[in-house]
Amino acid sequence: MVRKAALSDLDTIHKLTLACAKAMIAKGIYQWNEHYPTRTRFQKDIELQELYVLEEDRLIKGIVVITEVMDEEYVPVKWVTANENNLYIHRLAVHPEYWSKGYAQELMNWAEAYAKKNKYTSVRLDTFSQNKRNQKFYETRGYQKLGDIYFPKQSEYPFYCYELVL
Repeated sequence: MVRKAALSDLDTIHKLTLACAKAMIAKGIYQWNEHYPTRTRFQKDIELQELYVLEEDRLIKGIVVITEVMDEEYVPVKWVTANENNLYIHRLAVHPEYWSKGYAQELMNWAEAYAKKNKYTSVRLDTFSQNKRNQKFYETRGYQKLGDIYFPKQSEYPFYCYELVL
């Protein structure tokens, strides 16, 4: 079940993403670090009511942030659709214990259904250029790779922006 995150979920969410960062680093993917994502960022996501959790058997197995707000890093990207009525996905994560069990697909299915139901024009997101698995994941879902952006506190490598026109 996907539900809005509550402040009482904050510790679990933060631990989940720390485990993800550790597992990615073990695979040579330096996408998340001490600068991102932070506990403070997740608290803000919850306060803005943009953070959702995938819960099963009272365990939070994954998270996703959905927002209408376009980050300033996205402004220079040449998107397929106009910069209005778009939904942005950030911080999609599944606890490493549950990787390859379909939970990321479930979260994306939910987010895309939410976007369609609420008549958004497209879904936009970014993923790390060194995370080939994520790129394949989004491209298989029909997302089109459009441009590069940079988050210097995270990596010297670019992040690829993707868009799915609904």
